[in-house]
This record gives sequence, C-alpha cells and structure tokens, in this order.
Amino acid sequence: MDEQAKDTAPATAPGIPTETVTLDTPIQRGSKTVTEITVRKPLSGALRGVALVDLLNMDTHSLHKVLPRITEPALTEAELRKMDPADLVQLGSKVSRFLLGKRAEDSDT
Repeated sequence: MDEQAKDTAPATAPGIPTETVTLDTPIQRGSKTVTEITVRKPLSGALRGVALVDLLNMDTHSLHKVLPRITEPALTEAELRKMDPADLVQLGSKVSRFLLGKRAEDSDT
C-alpha cells in the first residue's frame, strides 16, 4: 500500500486502533440512519493542513477537516456542520485521545 493510500485507509483497516461513538442525534442519509461512527487513529497524512494543538483543543474547523478522513462511514463536512455539538465533542475526544498516545493514558491511572 503506498503512503497516500495509508493516509486515507478505511476506519476499520486491520491493525489500526479504532473507537466507536454512538451518536446522541443520529444522522439521516437518505433512507439510512447512521447511529454509530467508527473513528480510527489518524496517521500523519490524515492530519495535513491542521495544527495538532488545534485538534487537541477540539477546534471545530480542524475537526471538520480531519474527521471525514478517519471515520466510517465517512462523515461529510456538511454533516459535521449540522451535527449535534455533543456528538462532535464525543468524536473530538476520541481524536484527542489518539493523539495523546499510550503514555497519557498510563498517567491517568
């Protein structure tokens, strides 16, 4: 797999950590209702064009850029703009946790 393909790997790619978020307010896509979103740990290419500190601060604009690259089903920017803020915070917290790494998780205990 080339580097660009790795950067845009599906959220459920083998070996890449994922987290699932159950939405408080489901997303309607035509006749389908999306109730869960899987977020995969972003590779550095998926973070292009955003400052890491902005993602850690859960900056809305930065999340709108990165989440379509690392979610399954892939969220669109339009869906993210209409998303319940509680759901965006849930997704953003997963991204932040991935960026902080294992050492940050270990220090919490």
